[in-house]
Amino acid sequence: MNLLNANWRNSISYFAWASYSQVSHNRMALAGVRVIELAGLAPAPLCGMILSDFGAKVVRIDRTRAAANVDVLARGKRSVALDLKKPEGVGVLKQLCNQSDVLIEPFRQGVMERLGLGPEVILERNPKLIYARLTGFGQSGPYSKSAGHDINFIAVSGLLSKFGRKGEKPYAPLNVVADFAGGGVMCAMGIILALYERMRSGKGQVIDASMVEGAAYCCSWLWKTQNVGMWSQQRGENLLDTGAPFYETYKTSDEKYMAVGALEPQFYEQFIKGLDLDSANLAPQMSQSDWPELKRIFAKAFAAKSQEEWIKVFDRTDACVTPVLSFQEALSYPHNHERGSFITDKEGQVSPRPAPVLSRTPATVSLERNPEVGEHTHLVLTEYGFNEEQLNILQSAGVIEYSRLKSNL
Repeated sequence: MNLLNANWRNSISYFAWASYSQVSHNRMALAGVRVIELAGLAPAPLCGMILSDFGAKVVRIDRTRAAANVDVLARGKRSVALDLKKPEGVGVLKQLCNQSDVLIEPFRQGVMERLGLGPEVILERNPKLIYARLTGFGQSGPYSKSAGHDINFIAVSGLLSKFGRKGEKPYAPLNVVADFAGGGVMCAMGIILALYERMRSGKGQVIDASMVEGAAYCCSWLWKTQNVGMWSQQRGENLLDTGAPFYETYKTSDEKYMAVGALEPQFYEQFIKGLDLDSANLAPQMSQSDWPELKRIFAKAFAAKSQEEWIKVFDRTDACVTPVLSFQEALSYPHNHERGSFITDKEGQVSPRPAPVLSRTPATVSLERNPEVGEHTHLVLTEYGFNEEQLNILQSAGVIEYSRLKSNL
């Protein structure tokens, strides 16, 4: 059987996830937590989605007259369209924050203060609020008001200097390290820590989540191993940066790739055995001067077989050799399929299931489509205490907007 094209390729859907989600009938870990998320780019939406996946009620505050909904990380959220440039809109947001546990704001330093929505104002009204500020450079320092993206943040953190092959310029590994790991995930962790501390103190606090610092913190191991010989060579010549022949990717005969991570001697020996080579005839594993030649030997060996053939050779061994899979292949790969690692919503969109897996209060995500801008304006504001007369006045003044679509929640 072709391990990447099994008959059940298209069967990974709601049913696999539903089976998993029945593990517990208890409430989710963040049930009862109310979150206000100001619409922004990818890091803040991921933070909000993480909280939503684990049970929080997340309301996304969108701009009125928005051209389109660009938030693809809106699973389980509700949308309120609100004009924060008008005093009445600021007043509405203040009232929402009065009855919420968390505010996530993604703007550059000073923007919220100019709107009259800075932490001093909001926390005076609701001292229990967790006010999370997710930015690239943080709330202080010369760059705090500067624009930037993931590549800039990891450059300033020092990490970008480590990414790249020998003799090549540094490369940005997509926008994962700062935007999502150092930004969205670290901010979510900060929120959960603050919520936990609030149980003791009864007080909220401000979270200064800098993507520069978050990315650097995620990579603390790199900093702490600088003096143990692992990074003593130039970029692309070290153990884990494609310098070593046993921590590399190799092309197969069908133009696909295998990933090798055979670091430990016992795993390296299984790797050599799988290639049908004899370590007695090869240079020692840690002889760095021989690494280029070992790479040539390994590349030649891998080129002799297809990816599927190599999967069969190394499957369920400790050689630390795995196929490099596309998204579609990862979806149907046996290990991922058995664990239900991916979910499919009602529109057929596939995404990873929430991680980590909690045994008693697991995440149970919404499989509905993402909300349209303003789809839940009326519903949410009613829940927060606004009456019909107030809503009509706000709508007539252009402070709030309703989507024409029927709410899916």
